[in-house]
Amino acid sequence: MTITASLVKDLRERTGAGMMECKKALAETNGDIERAIDFLRKQGLSRASEKSGRVAKQGIVYSYIHPGDQLGVLLELDCETDFVARTDDFRELAKNLAMQAAATGAHAVDRESVDPSVIERERAILLEQARTTGKPEAILAKIVEGKIEKYYEEICLLEQPFIRDPDRKVKDLVDQAISKLGENIVVRRFAKFRIGEN
Repeated sequence: MTITASLVKDLRERTGAGMMECKKALAETNGDIERAIDFLRKQGLSRASEKSGRVAKQGIVYSYIHPGDQLGVLLELDCETDFVARTDDFRELAKNLAMQAAATGAHAVDRESVDPSVIERERAILLEQARTTGKPEAILAKIVEGKIEKYYEEICLLEQPFIRDPDRKVKDLVDQAISKLGENIVVRRFAKFRIGEN
């Protein structure tokens, strides 16, 4: 199949990938745009994992104040160079992440930043709740682990469904930006402030 310029342009607009990457993806998938999108996403994930070990010491602290001035978020988003930190795409990612943190019950960036004692306490509570169902002890551990996974999705920013597209996780959004901008990007930390809360 002939890969037309308009097909490449359409794929580029939908994914944000470079022209050559779009052309290659379309060639690999015989011009099927949906399969080309999947191809680019897979490529982006592999590139993101390659870049994850690189040092990210530049970036921005982004502030988001929710309308009504009752809730705000400060978020540190790091990358490798100040050039990328100044791009509109990087700032848009920071804005989306800060809005996500404001709109949800996120308390931590990822699993590694959750205090293990919090998880153990939650696990003990869930086990006691599961025991009241009268199910066999062998099944209880699976029930508890399933609920712990759900708990991580609620409190870890990167594991949450993205508020603007619930079919994608926030981590997918970051991985897409890594692929597009060509640098490691790290959500270092965030703090949420709400009037009347300690």
